[in-house]
Amino acid sequence: MKYICSICGYVYDEEAEGVPFDGLPDDWTCPGCGAEKAMFDPQEESGTVRPDSAGHRGSGTGTRTRLSPAILSIVFSNLARGSGKQYQGDEERLYGELSSYFSSLADGEDADLDRLQALVAEDLAQRFPAALAMAQERGDRGALRARLWAEKVSRIVSSLLSRYAREGEAMLEGRQVWVCSVCGFIHIGDDAPGMCPVCKVPGWKFDRVS
Repeated sequence: MKYICSICGYVYDEEAEGVPFDGLPDDWTCPGCGAEKAMFDPQEESGTVRPDSAGHRGSGTGTRTRLSPAILSIVFSNLARGSGKQYQGDEERLYGELSSYFSSLADGEDADLDRLQALVAEDLAQRFPAALAMAQERGDRGALRARLWAEKVSRIVSSLLSRYAREGEAMLEGRQVWVCSVCGFIHIGDDAPGMCPVCKVPGWKFDRVS
């Protein structure tokens, strides 16, 4: 049996490795991107990937949710970054101002681990499938690629939050946090990866977060 990482595509071949996937230790992580075991899907003999019991390929319909100032700050920050990459200077500046405004309102806002995990799980179960359906309906290739990258980044965030829930601050001791400046992929390690597992840009595109 083979198992495929839903984030970077790394394939764990039980026959080649000589160790059953279920026999790997609970703290084993993907050699390609650092995702935990829960991010892997078993591959059928036909070559198709079957969603695992965690259902992280699940579908659902979007629901209206009141976004907090902290989340709105992040949304507008991402829009500013995207506008900058499209050389839309005015839009980048305006989105940046909105991000700063909502960030000021979010000071002291509670961002506990359980709430963060719930928000990411809701995105994966509901919002990304809805975004995929809309992008496919419109035939928007750019939106399809952006959605795919964003979903993979959300999966690594989910994986890191799960690890942090188990390991606490020990997970970060003696390590650096790196974020891809293009897609937002997060890497925990001494150095930035040689290449982003999601968008494939070189390691120098990563920023170290203090």
